[in-house]
Amino acid sequence: MAGLKYMSGFGNEFASEDSRCPGSLPEGQNNPQVCPYGLYAEQLSGSAFTCPRSTNKRSWLYRILPSVRHKPFSPMSCGDLTESWNEVEPDPNQLRWKPFNIPKSSEKKVDFILGLHTVCGAGDSKSRNGIAIHMYTCNTSMIDKCFQNADGDLLIVPQQGEILITTEFGKMMVEPNEICVIQQGMRFSVDVFRETRGYILEVFGAHFELPDLGPIGANGLANPRDFQTPVAWYEDHTVAIGYTIVNKYQGKLFSCQQDFSPFNVVAWHGNYTPYKYNLENFMVINCVAFDHADPSIFTVLTAKSTRPGVAIADFVIFPPRWGVANHTFRPPYYHRNCMSEFMGLIKGHYEAKEEGFQPGGASLHSIMTPHGPDVDCFEKNSTAVLKPERVASGTMAFMFESSFSMAVTKWGLDTCHRLDKSYYKCWEALKSHFNPNWKPN
Repeated sequence: MAGLKYMSGFGNEFASEDSRCPGSLPEGQNNPQVCPYGLYAEQLSGSAFTCPRSTNKRSWLYRILPSVRHKPFSPMSCGDLTESWNEVEPDPNQLRWKPFNIPKSSEKKVDFILGLHTVCGAGDSKSRNGIAIHMYTCNTSMIDKCFQNADGDLLIVPQQGEILITTEFGKMMVEPNEICVIQQGMRFSVDVFRETRGYILEVFGAHFELPDLGPIGANGLANPRDFQTPVAWYEDHTVAIGYTIVNKYQGKLFSCQQDFSPFNVVAWHGNYTPYKYNLENFMVINCVAFDHADPSIFTVLTAKSTRPGVAIADFVIFPPRWGVANHTFRPPYYHRNCMSEFMGLIKGHYEAKEEGFQPGGASLHSIMTPHGPDVDCFEKNSTAVLKPERVASGTMAFMFESSFSMAVTKWGLDTCHRLDKSYYKCWEALKSHFNPNWKPN
């Protein structure tokens, strides 16, 4: 959207004030006895007070009215949003979904909250350890309503239709091939402009960070300067009939009413913010000699567990790049993994499965469930002339990878009616090429 401004950097100490109120940020302290313009000071803490400085996350918000002024929360319907991982029996099979249906606006008005559907997940928001994967399919903007997730961070991946996200920190326009992260506790509202669809990775108990680069060095993958944080913007807006705050808490939804907009933050400073990132800015590193590198080289963001090198969740992309490896089967190799792999497709055709895996659909390969290229991919690439070639042009596939063994919901297995029950057939025609009389050249 024209006119939106952002600040650059990942995890920086930012300071921003709406230009309509110059000097609204207090100088030299966080909570003066009387704030400029008669504002209220409110801290939003994303970490324990005593976390080491390098991991301490907090921002100070200077707002027209504090967020504490609201009526009591009451339970509301959760729809297809759930944290109940025992709704159906476990299913270790390879799973693939056709593009998830978007409700027609002419038939039913569905906003971002009503359009949330949990596909799979594991763990527990109460103990602050786990993840959930959701789809959002909506056609209507949120009116006098905002969402707050008390359970964890939301990594949002638009697939169809741009979304305008208004937050307490300012506004962000997020288009397909971009992502955004709304961290725990931040209130936001979503405007849409057409029938809209996307993926969400929710993480309980950890925040996303940039992966360590190790031998790669100081630069590469997602560079910090390419992340964007919105600038302060406020509205002094009274809602006589009630503004609705929807709170996701311990896996359930609750709502309360207040008579003013929560986006009344005139100024703020800190390092706990929402942010967005354009996937086209990812600096791809790939094999230039032989063999197929592990997909971890495509990690954009990671949410670390307490075990070194093991993630609660990684967000990995498979962007356009060059394939030049010699003497190598270049597509992804056949694989069984101690991690769960949920894949989505934003646009284009994924190289290992050009048929069946479609934009707006998904797949799940659970812990130790084998997976890999389909028959056509294997046969074509086993005999291909190995010359430099452009891989994944016009495509953006991604993976949510997790150390958790994820359970699929009843909605994912049944209610959505999008499960491709013939998925296993893409490997059935694989045949033996074994020749016991083979001799080396």
